[in-house]
Amino acid sequence: MPDVLDASPYDALLLLSFGGPEGPDDVVPFLENVTRGRGIPKERLKEVGQHYFLFGGVSPINDQNRALLDALRKDFAEHGLDLPVYWGNRNWAPYLTDTLREMVGDGRRRILVLATSAYASYSGCRQYRENLADALAALEFEGLELPKIDKLRHYFNHPGFVEPMVDGVVRSLAELPAEVRDGAHIAFCTHSIPTSAADGSGPVEEHGDGGAYVRQHLDVARLIADAVRERTGVDHPWQLVYQSRSGAPHIPWLEPDICDHLEERQAAGVPAVVMAPIGFVSDHMEVLYDLDTEATAKAEELGLPVRRSATVGADPRFAAAVRDLVLERAGDERGQEVTPCALGTLGASHNLCPVGCCPARAPRPAAAGADSPYA
Repeated sequence: MPDVLDASPYDALLLLSFGGPEGPDDVVPFLENVTRGRGIPKERLKEVGQHYFLFGGVSPINDQNRALLDALRKDFAEHGLDLPVYWGNRNWAPYLTDTLREMVGDGRRRILVLATSAYASYSGCRQYRENLADALAALEFEGLELPKIDKLRHYFNHPGFVEPMVDGVVRSLAELPAEVRDGAHIAFCTHSIPTSAADGSGPVEEHGDGGAYVRQHLDVARLIADAVRERTGVDHPWQLVYQSRSGAPHIPWLEPDICDHLEERQAAGVPAVVMAPIGFVSDHMEVLYDLDTEATAKAEELGLPVRRSATVGADPRFAAAVRDLVLERAGDERGQEVTPCALGTLGASHNLCPVGCCPARAPRPAAAGADSPYA
């Protein structure tokens, strides 16, 4: 039997994700959840939902979260970490509030949260913290005893997140025809967000052009590009690009868009492109549609060979990274000296989101941070 690892004071881990529809009838209700409060007509949501209907109305994200749950539970059991793992979503079943209610009923009182977003941003961090605060408020209204909740730090530069993506890029390069392989360009892709949201991402002292959101992605891209050069002996040019823009056209969002970028690279004489979705933990809908469908169709139109590298998903190295993050945070909570594991130039992210970190569009309570109303 493996040695028992100490997760105290924590007694559970919550995998917190976005959620997605699991059939055609789920698509519009799911999108209503996502866009609640914005006054978007149902007919417009049906138009937006066409991306999902192309795949039978099923988002792959839920099955990918189930696979990650299995990988985490397997890794924890094999390494003697006695920590139950639960799963809750922001926008679809299993809903976060329901899962927290279940956890409280099971006697869980100190909960760690793993969000399926590796980087600092409002939508990737603070909004999840707002969701946690909303769920705790609902449980409080029901008269339930509230657990203390902490969120694992951003893991964008943990080796267990970076190394699987290096392997994915190397494999994708190897899949390209030999005559274009060495000249291939790497497009590191992530979700576009409004430039104002990017500029305000991260702690206040990091706010500025692009904020922590852009800075963290650039650091990961450099790490992967450097590792690919060491593995292949070829120094591939690269650029950070964006995808999945939404919202009003007059609001500035991060650019260039991946499809525009493919046009620019083809016009510049680049012989091939590898699209590396470093901003996404798994191959969910925005990867399957925006890259595998839309961007790939654009590349075919341009006569430009492309490959799309894999996301981390349920890679055992990522599961091991989560175990490492749990033990790191638990040791820190017990007052032990811990050495966080991080690659690149930025170091390990903060354990506790400070006041003013990735500020909300409008003031709302957010749990698991320095400004949490639930200490």
